[in-house]
Amino acid sequence: MRVSVLGWGAAEIGYENVPGQTVDSLLSLALDQGLNVVDTAACYMDSEEKLGRALREKRQRCFLFTKCGQEPPIPPAGLLTRACRKLWRPIGRALGQTLADWDPRLLERSIHRSLRRLQTDWIDLIQLHSCSEETLRRGAVIEVLERARQAGKVRFIGYSGDGAPALYAVQCGHFDSLQTSVNVADQQAIELTLPLAAERGMGVIAKRPVANAVWKYSSKPENSYHHVYWERARELRYDFFEDQARAVETALRFTLSAPGVHTAIVGTTRPEHWRKNAQYAAAGPLDPLQFDSIRNRWKQVARADWAGQQ
Repeated sequence: MRVSVLGWGAAEIGYENVPGQTVDSLLSLALDQGLNVVDTAACYMDSEEKLGRALREKRQRCFLFTKCGQEPPIPPAGLLTRACRKLWRPIGRALGQTLADWDPRLLERSIHRSLRRLQTDWIDLIQLHSCSEETLRRGAVIEVLERARQAGKVRFIGYSGDGAPALYAVQCGHFDSLQTSVNVADQQAIELTLPLAAERGMGVIAKRPVANAVWKYSSKPENSYHHVYWERARELRYDFFEDQARAVETALRFTLSAPGVHTAIVGTTRPEHWRKNAQYAAAGPLDPLQFDSIRNRWKQVARADWAGQQ
C-alpha cells in the first residue's frame, strides 16, 4: 500500500457522538487533501458504522484499517449499548483486559462484525488492539488474523500497541505492520521498535502524533486519557509549546521525521484541521538540528518509566 503521510484516526467520531453529516464532510475533505488512510477500531463506539455509511461512494479512494480486541460484550443496540461502549474506555483501562477479549472465536466474530459495520467486502489492514505479549506468544490470536487474510477478508495484518508486546510483534515475523505511539512526549518506540520494524520492512503507523496537544492546557485536563502526556510536557518544557500553531506543526513534523514512520494517524472532528495538518505535513521533515534537539531534551528528562502509551 502506498499510504499518505497523514491518515485519519476515527476514534473521536464515535466517542464524541459526531453526527453522520459531519463525518461525511470530514471524510470528503480528508480525501480531497490527499489523505488515503482511515483508521478505526471495533471498540470506538459507532465509529465503524458511521464510516461505513460515509464510505459507500468512496471505498475505492482510501485504505481502510480497523482493529479487533478490547471490545466488551454489549447488549442489543440502543442507548444502553452506547453507554456501555463509552464507559468501556476508562473502565477497561483501569481494570485491564480480560481473557475473553482475546478468545479466538470472539475475534473472528469481531472481524465479521467490522466488515458488516463498515459495509465492505474487505479490510485493507486488520490489527490486534494492544493485546499482551503473553497472548501474542500463545499464537491463537495471530492465527485468527492469518485465517482472515487467507480467506480474503483482509489484505494485511498488524499489531497496534507499545512497549514489550510491540517489540515481540515486530520480532515474531507474523505481522505486516506496527501501529505505535510516536510523538514529542512519547519517544520510546524511536529506539525500541522502529529500527527493527524498518529492518524487517514493516509498515509503521504513528498514533497520537501530536501528543493530544496537551500543551494547550494550563491545568490538568479533565480527560484522564491526556494526563500522562500533560505531566510529561510540564517536565519537558519545549520552547515551541509557547506558540499554539507552531507547537502543532513542530509536533506533527517531529513524528513524521521519526525514522521508519510511514503515516501518522491524526484524530479530529473539525474539518478545518485537515487543511492545516496537510499544510504542516507538506512542509516536510523537521530540520535535523531541531529534530535532534527535541530528541536530546527527551533523553535528558525522560525517566525509565516513561513507556509508550496505549
